[in-house]
Amino acid sequence: MSLTINLYYTGKKGSAQAFAKEMEESGLAQQIRNEEGNESYRYFQPLDDPETILLIDQWKDQQAIDRHHQSPMMAQLAQLRDKYDLHMKVERFAPISNNSEDEQYLRK
Repeated sequence: MSLTINLYYTGKKGSAQAFAKEMEESGLAQQIRNEEGNESYRYFQPLDDPETILLIDQWKDQQAIDRHHQSPMMAQLAQLRDKYDLHMKVERFAPISNNSEDEQYLRK
């Protein structure tokens, strides 16, 4: 059962965008993508909030997230969050089975 985590990083004067850019350019984001159990790790920009970056992070299961949280990469992440003075909001989602009634609203 995959778990999806939405992390909203909010800063000032472009700091959230700079954080995401450094995560990508430093290779740290790719290291996280390469971790066992990581299924997706992608940054997005909300159109209505230029000072926020959304990270959608998906993991195979809770054990994969726990291993990630115990990895040395977490210290690097914390340093970058401090460097850019970011605040975070977190949402966590577990998948639901596809409901055939919902299919009528999807354009494929």
